Amino acid sequence: MPLSTHRRLAMSATLIAALAGGLAPATAASATPAAPTAPTGPATPAAPAPDMDGVTAALNSAMANGAPGAMARFTGPDGVQTRTAGVRDRVSGEAMDTRARFRIGSVSKTFSSVVLLQLVDEGRLELDTPVNHYLPGLLPDDRITVRHLLTHRSGLADYTEAMFAKTVPGFEAVRNRVFTYQELVDLSLAEPRTTEPGVAYKYSNANFVVVGMLIENATGTSVAKQYERRIINPLKLRHTSYVHPETRIEGAHVRGYLHPDEAGAPLVDSTEQTASWAQSAGAVISDPADLNTFTTALMQGRLLSPRMLDAMTTVTPTDATQTRFYGLGLRRYDLSCGTQVYGHTGTVQGFYTYAFTTRDGRRALSAMANTSNRGAANTALGGTLEAAFCGKETAPAASSTKAPRTLSTLPAEADLPERR
Repeated sequence: MPLSTHRRLAMSATLIAALAGGLAPATAASATPAAPTAPTGPATPAAPAPDMDGVTAALNSAMANGAPGAMARFTGPDGVQTRTAGVRDRVSGEAMDTRARFRIGSVSKTFSSVVLLQLVDEGRLELDTPVNHYLPGLLPDDRITVRHLLTHRSGLADYTEAMFAKTVPGFEAVRNRVFTYQELVDLSLAEPRTTEPGVAYKYSNANFVVVGMLIENATGTSVAKQYERRIINPLKLRHTSYVHPETRIEGAHVRGYLHPDEAGAPLVDSTEQTASWAQSAGAVISDPADLNTFTTALMQGRLLSPRMLDAMTTVTPTDATQTRFYGLGLRRYDLSCGTQVYGHTGTVQGFYTYAFTTRDGRRALSAMANTSNRGAANTALGGTLEAAFCGKETAPAASSTKAPRTLSTLPAEADLPERR
């Protein structure tokens, strides 16, 4: 059994029983708002060496669950370590390559949050001011604030649920389409609201569409220009871009493959698309080195003031396990060894991504598998986090009463509807 299967996020006995009984998945919103957890600051214990064999095992597991290829890049005090498996192009047979670019999906939300929080620091926006103050009449509820968008507590429905109810037909219908922000908001507002503002976490791409509108309204320029000015150029992210609505990924890149709903149906090459259905919620292109640079710089305070970074890393639970949390456009995962990592997951047709770092920014991991609509592959790829940040699982000494890590693996959090 590969090492990665022994690495798990912490889970309560109550949740194990609930999952065994077939209740709602771990991403279900809680009924009442949870108290925010303040950032805890850098961990003090000595960091374990990354288990790169375990990282490889997680990549291979993602392939065994339907990904043509997968890769990971870890940066730490001892330098850079990379691992790859499979191919980045099924037709040419080119091997997976950590220097290749890909669509990072909802990791883009953290880019958008950084830009918006910089605007807050500049006095152009306030987190607890209603969205309709800045965009009059946009939303049907004046209680929805900017903070509610960033924390996924606005109650705005995720329009992708209906858009991709049929995975491949839904994708092909929007592959080359160019949406306005307003059209995407209208799709959300056509659906019932999911919660009252501020009451519960419920992930919705619509929230970050509105974030994009706020950015463009406050600056008078495009989200693309703001990404470049505030993140890409200062950090010298040479392989990161936002090309919406262009469909191509320039330079060496990974091809993405979408699993149809029907078992046994052929994979669909989904590489070329406008990603207009996502925009500021998920249309950035990058590579592992740039993602590690971005998450590291963010946690080390190179992009935000201490006040805004504290706000961003103040989190509330997203499920009943008390191991998964959300701040302002930022996830926190509490791993089985006690290490807390901050970043985001990403899903866009043909690509799963994880980009996480420790709170001190000293260790970072980016991992990608070139498939989607295959939740088991996404969950398997998440095993790279435990391997990279918790190191090898060691057997307890004969005199020790400490049990080895045997907690159950949680399903990956879905940034898009999963039909398989």
